[in-house]
Amino acid sequence: MDFFKEKDQQWFVEAVSLLKVAKNVGTPTYVYSKAALIAQWQAFDNAFQEHPHQVNYAVKANSNLAVLNTLAKLGSGFDIVSGGELARVLKAGGDPKRIIFSGVGKTYAEISEALQAGVGCMNVESEAELKRINDIATHLQKKATIAIRVNPDVDAKSHPYISTGLKENKFGVAINEAKRLYILAKSLPHLQIQGIAFHIGSQILSVAPFVKALQKILALIQFLNDQHISISHLNVGGGLGVRYQNETPPSPTEYVTALLSHIKDPKLTIHVEPGRAISANAGVLLTRVEYIKESSNQDKPFAIVDAGMNDLLRPALYQAWQDIVPITKDPAIQPRTYDIVGPVCETADFLGKDRSLALQEGTVLMIHSAGAYGFSMSSNYNARPRAAEVMVDGDSFYVVRKRENIADLYHLESLLTPS
Repeated sequence: MDFFKEKDQQWFVEAVSLLKVAKNVGTPTYVYSKAALIAQWQAFDNAFQEHPHQVNYAVKANSNLAVLNTLAKLGSGFDIVSGGELARVLKAGGDPKRIIFSGVGKTYAEISEALQAGVGCMNVESEAELKRINDIATHLQKKATIAIRVNPDVDAKSHPYISTGLKENKFGVAINEAKRLYILAKSLPHLQIQGIAFHIGSQILSVAPFVKALQKILALIQFLNDQHISISHLNVGGGLGVRYQNETPPSPTEYVTALLSHIKDPKLTIHVEPGRAISANAGVLLTRVEYIKESSNQDKPFAIVDAGMNDLLRPALYQAWQDIVPITKDPAIQPRTYDIVGPVCETADFLGKDRSLALQEGTVLMIHSAGAYGFSMSSNYNARPRAAEVMVDGDSFYVVRKRENIADLYHLESLLTPS
């Protein structure tokens, strides 16, 4: 469901609400809908019906504390990939027992922090990591609950930068290697085998790659059962795509139904880790046109806005397309075809190309589908303070992250002092 294009989402349809945010908070500003976040998380949760499951929100998509707290209150689990994300989830009220710690490069400190916090499961991605977790758990006199992330060598048919399930990708271990690692894990005294995991990529628009990967993993589970290694949860990862333009991704119900049709064990708990599919279309980025710059190509001027690639990296990094709509309009202004560009000193600094829009200096634009991998990938490149974040709840809105100021850019730095 695209919450920003549904007519019943009044705070999107009625531009005055977003214009009020722009006037009171300024631009660029990320704006999130609490109602949209809740509805999309519940769409995944309800899709499982009576089958045991856990919906783990992928924190990397959007790690704002208000977003995490909104989902924690629903009983959400969380998929994390760093010690910083662990701290954020705990600060937001997340249940540590419902945290899954993934990632290929967990440090000693991160593993120690996770074990001391009592995270629900560590997804292991190499033999070296398996041994490190056991060593740290031994030192802490704890039992580490683990799953091994298996790389099923399945093409997710998505952008190569967000494909994670092919043998040439850094993630997970090959199935044959996983067999050996499970047997090794069973022999290590401070490890408790609980699950098995896979994740093949992001922005996947068909259930077919998920099902293909699942079938390989189910065969591995059968092998492990024959080795008297019990698997109580199956983590199918995330990656379900969303609509940015004309895509037609499966709904959460279609996705979950396709998976459950191949899972015969009614007691096997299924973990799913949507991030983008929950938050992408629950957020927009507001930006303002600073200048209209005519180019040598008179048919396509530049609309220079106050948001840049440091605020929204996806168009520059992935050549991603996101809808851009003016929320302030002058009927006397005729549409023209523009490249929407930012102020960053890079030719790659664009937010949209070849957009037919009626614009003038001061027009406020809304960039759709910006709730995932928007603020979380932003930076201070060109010494630019990061945007504010706002959450809309009913008829009210709240600043959930203040806009950075210039002093914030260097408050951790210091000058050399004479010796």
